[in-house]
Amino acid sequence: MHCCDTRVRVLRLRIKDKHRPMLAEMARAVNLVWNYCNDLSMQVLRRESRFIGPYELQSYLNGASREGLAVGSTVFQQVAEEYVTRRSQHRKPKLRWRVSFGARRSLGWIPFKARALRYGHGQVFFQGRWLSLWDSFGLSAYELRAGCFAEDARGRWYLNVTVPAPRSLEARLAPSPTDKALGIDLGLKALASFSDESVANIEAPRFYRDLEPALGRAQRAGKTGRVRALHAKTGNRRKDFLHKCSTGLVRSGYAAVFVGNVNAANLARSGHGKSVLDAGWSALRTMLRYKCDDAGVWFEEIDEAFSTQTCSVCNSRTGPQGREGLGMREWTCRICGTTHDRDRNSACNILAAGRRRLAEGIPAIPAQAAA
Repeated sequence: MHCCDTRVRVLRLRIKDKHRPMLAEMARAVNLVWNYCNDLSMQVLRRESRFIGPYELQSYLNGASREGLAVGSTVFQQVAEEYVTRRSQHRKPKLRWRVSFGARRSLGWIPFKARALRYGHGQVFFQGRWLSLWDSFGLSAYELRAGCFAEDARGRWYLNVTVPAPRSLEARLAPSPTDKALGIDLGLKALASFSDESVANIEAPRFYRDLEPALGRAQRAGKTGRVRALHAKTGNRRKDFLHKCSTGLVRSGYAAVFVGNVNAANLARSGHGKSVLDAGWSALRTMLRYKCDDAGVWFEEIDEAFSTQTCSVCNSRTGPQGREGLGMREWTCRICGTTHDRDRNSACNILAAGRRRLAEGIPAIPAQAAA
């Protein structure tokens, strides 16, 4: 008998376009409530020097559903809760206003609680209306919880709903340091280089670069719809590629996967910003994390400082250094004489650091899972 640890996952399903006008009207009502919460919060802060809480905000919204707005009280309550949550996350006394019209219009967003949504005969029932969608997951097999309806830049609407995802606690056991493990170094020339020489490096994709000429032509011609479509195509191609890569790595039979913690946000502000964002390092790490978690594979991000300069054989720091050394893809250690591929050597050092962490005694089951 296996104990179960229930988590949640988010399912994203596209709503059929015939419901666009109705959802847009609901989104405008949500924007109105959000801006009211924003204004009220600032007034209370100026008058009483305190932040208003979610339940107090909800009390001010009582009766708002009788004002002829397109959404009801359950949505208002969720908007108030989301407002307070995001205010705490951003640590700001005032959040950005949600704009319903004009060139800088906010994309539509309609949050809801679990009790506000119901599934039946291939549709979802929300706010007294049946909404048709492309059910690619088979929602009848899931218990639907809280979520939101969200609009993308092209005006398409999606249902984002959380569902429980049970998983056995045995999947969280830490592997032995001697088990088969993989170190991964993320880069620009090769998206991923591996410590295992039997695994071929993954070349960095060029999804944005490939479509950049077409994007430039559309921007110069003022075709905003075409521009949005090209950006969406770039993102979809990147996401599809990263999903396939991460799934393949998780299914490769490794007991542990260790990835370098390269800071994509900082590098994106450098001269290689387009290439960094095109590679999608953060998205790949996120996919690996939750897919490893589901498959029972140990996942860890490792500090990769000096990983390209340190010899993975003798552990001496004799590798290329400084800006002049960035172009050196191969180097020979002057201590032990081993010739290294720069990226694979870094992946081997990441693997060694991950094994050391396991050997130092990571708890087999995290405290929150054992509780």
